[in-house]
Parts: sequence; C-alpha cells; structure tokens
Amino acid sequence: MNDCLVPPGEAGNARPVWCVTRGAWHETEGLSPAMLAFGQASGYRADPGATLVLPDPEGGIAGALFGVEENGGDPLLFGKLATGLPAGDWRIARAPADSRLAALGFLLGAYRFERYKTREHVARRIVVPEGVDGGWLTRTAEAVWSTRDLVNTPSNDLGPAELEAAARALAARFGAEIRVIAGADLLAANFPLIHAVGRASPRAPRLIDLTWGDPAAPKVTLVGKGVCFDTGGLDIKPSSGMLLMKKDMGGAANALGLAHMVMARGLPVRLRLLIPAVENSIDGSAFRPGDILPSRKGLTVEIGNTDAEGRLILADALALADEEVPELLIDFATLTGAARVALGPQLPPAYTDDDALAADLARHSAAEADPLWRLPLWKPYASMLDSPFADINNSPGSGFAGSITAALFLKRFVANATSWLHLDIYAWNPSNRPARPEGGEAQTIRAIDALLAERYGG
Repeated sequence: MNDCLVPPGEAGNARPVWCVTRGAWHETEGLSPAMLAFGQASGYRADPGATLVLPDPEGGIAGALFGVEENGGDPLLFGKLATGLPAGDWRIARAPADSRLAALGFLLGAYRFERYKTREHVARRIVVPEGVDGGWLTRTAEAVWSTRDLVNTPSNDLGPAELEAAARALAARFGAEIRVIAGADLLAANFPLIHAVGRASPRAPRLIDLTWGDPAAPKVTLVGKGVCFDTGGLDIKPSSGMLLMKKDMGGAANALGLAHMVMARGLPVRLRLLIPAVENSIDGSAFRPGDILPSRKGLTVEIGNTDAEGRLILADALALADEEVPELLIDFATLTGAARVALGPQLPPAYTDDDALAADLARHSAAEADPLWRLPLWKPYASMLDSPFADINNSPGSGFAGSITAALFLKRFVANATSWLHLDIYAWNPSNRPARPEGGEAQTIRAIDALLAERYGG
C-alpha cells in the first residue's frame, strides 16, 4: 500500500493535479497560457472525472486537469486518477472539498486483484495532502484491499481452513489471541447450528474466535458470516444463483477488515472477532427442510429453507458473543437477496434498536462516503417466524420483508449486549465505479471505524 503514497517531505518532483469545475476550469490559478490553450484546443470541458494531461514546453508532462463537481459530488471520484494518469508521482495542487477522501479514493482506485491474472503495472503515486493523516490512509486502504482480496478469492482456494488462516495471520500481525473449534468439536462445545450447516462438506466447519486488547476495556465484538460457498443445500440454488457464492463469506471478510482497522489504530477496546466458517454443501448428511435443530441459546429452529443458512451459523455465534455482555455487538452478513431488491447493491441496510447508535452511524456514513441505510426491526413481522413445532422458523414462507425478518431472527439470539447492530451487506460491486472496481467490496467498515474512534478515543 505504501508504494502508492508519497510522504509530503518527498514531494519535490510530483506533478500537479488541478481540480477544476465545468464552468470555470480556464480560470484556475497556476495554469500557464500554453496550458489553457492546449485545454481549449482539446475541447476539455471538466466533466466530473474527466482527466486531461497537460504538456510542458519541452514535450514532457506539466501536470493534469481533473474535473470535479461544483457541489463536491462523490469524494471518492479521485479513484479514476489511479488508472487515468501516466506513471509517476502526483500531488493535488488545487484542493478538492475533501482532500482526505480524495487521497483515499486514489488508493482504493489503485486496487487490483492479481492472484490469477497478471496485469500491466503502472507505478502511480499520490502525495499525502497537507493536514491528512498518512497513517490513517495506509491502514484504511490496507483493510479495504485485504477485504476485497478475500471476497474475490474463489472457493476452491478459500474454504473454512483458508479463512481461518487469514484470521491467524491477522492475529499474528497484531498480537491477538485466537482459538478455533472445528468439526465434531463444535457439538461438544455447543454450537449445533454451525455444525449442522457445515457438516455435509468435506471441509470441516469451524468457529474462529479472536481476541485483542485490554480485558478491562469496553467490549466491542464483531461477528462475520463465513459461508465460503453456498449451494443452497438441499433447497439447491439454480446455477445462476451460485455464480457469486464465493462472496457469501463477505461478512467475515468485512469483519476481518474492521478488526484490522481497530487493531492498527490501537483503539482502547477489548476487541473480539467471531467467524462461523462453513461450506453449505450437499451429501447424505446434509440438514433437511423440516428438520428441527437445537441452538446454542437453547431455542429450537425449524428449517423452512436450507438456503437460509447464514442466519443459522450467525445465531450460534451471536449467542456466544452475547454471553459476555459486550458494550457493542456488530454482525456483518451477506444475508438476503431481499436487501438488494429493496436498496440495491450499493446501499446496505442497517438494523438496530439503539437510536443514538443509528444517528451516529448515519453521520459517519455520510462523512466517510461509506453508505448505509437504517431499516426498522418491525416487531409485528416477528410473527412471520412462528413455527407450530419449534421455537422459531429460519425462513418464513410468505416472501415478504425478507431482510427485516432475517434481522428479527438474529435478534432472538441477542439479549444482553448493550447495543446490537446488524448489517445486511452485499460485499460486491457489480460494475466498475470510481474507487470501487468490479468485484469484492468493503461496505460500512470505514463508517464504523470512524464511529469507534469517536466513541473510544482512538
């Protein structure tokens, strides 16, 4: 990540990028008459995201113009510069509305997933803008890049064991403790739902449990859905529905990304990260529609659909997290298609009963250009989860309010935490956007990192 950043003290040879607007780009201070003439001859209009490289009198490169919106627009638009500039060092000569997010946008736009396909590498770097914390830029971009890498890795190379290895590497880097319960040991340790979902795969299910920080500090616990591939189980998905199921561990990847940010910041909290990691596969031992399964909390669950498996493994993990009464309990999950129908791929729904938490989160979401939208934990819909034979059904048959009922299901397993937040994320960009290349994505974790820093003084 540091190979994309230039410390301010080493910016002597960096070329300028002037941020210009459509109506007044030709009035930009610092542009020579020759530069203005070249821009006008090129028909440059300073449309948002439009880049024009300017020549110097010797035939080299003098700098570049970059179009921005007059009202600020998307602060991550600067991700386009990471692919649209020639090689070399660059500095923002005319500051945009938010230099911090502009620099971050450049770093996020520089991301490439190159594990399986070699791409031409163009060495572009940006100078850390004046007043911007280069350490924040580095740790934020590193966390987002690592989250994207995990989501983009196909399931043949990323199963429960490999997800465990990623957690162990993170723990080793920051001196965290880690414990893993796998296979039949899940039953002995009272995690029956995690075991039931993962037992049909030859890749053993497991619960990854990472802890870091002073045990006496405020308890912040993260839970991430780690379904490394989802066939749908016996309620099998159509082939088209499986194409992106490598990303069904996107909740775990995002939880790991946020844990990275918390530990790199040195936040004064006692962090706990729980990842139930499974593959929802099919063989003779697969759990069935109509089965009634026990849970760690003691509630019995009737299986209305084996493709609603994520909430099952989260239920056991949330119950464990809730036992130690954390001050803040947050779970991330690629949980429902209903969330995408309601809000699309860019806007994850957030659920909490804590109005102050919701307001703080909305404020940081806007400030960090990390979108989310609060949806209600609508209590009347809880009856949709009723079962005539068990305490609760994992998948209502009506098809209504799918994201809300999934959140209400999870809520049944959280009773003691001071505040609980559920994020129903997509963890994927269906197409390229500035700073957000097609593929795996980190969603909501930058906003939550800012919230945690504000609350706990990091």
